[in-house]
Amino acid sequence: MNLPDNLHYTKDHEWIRVEGDTAYVGITDHAQRELGDIVYVDIDTLDKEVSQHDVFGTVEAVKTVSDLYSPISGTILEINSKLADAPETVNSDPYGDGWMVKMSIGDPAQIEALMSAATYGELVGA
Repeated sequence: MNLPDNLHYTKDHEWIRVEGDTAYVGITDHAQRELGDIVYVDIDTLDKEVSQHDVFGTVEAVKTVSDLYSPISGTILEINSKLADAPETVNSDPYGDGWMVKMSIGDPAQIEALMSAATYGELVGA
């Protein structure tokens, strides 16, 4: 299982990558494997402020729909437009082109409270 060390992880299977004063958010390799073939990503929170653990969208796979939870508080600045036409990118490249949203960082301390790759790996049995 792919767990990049430069990311932070949540118990809800989201990852966050910090770049300056913004962060990219997506779902983990483990999550996309559990969901199976992703057919639709629905995120309607552009320009909205979300709190940590709030639902910011959903991801739909062939057999299920799963909520997406914000790992931190902040404002959704951008939604990955590539996912509208190619939601399967989340399956093929969950930590790269399969990112879901770019957001502002409301409270940097929330990032430090998230899991490391090693801790998340223990959670999912990797």
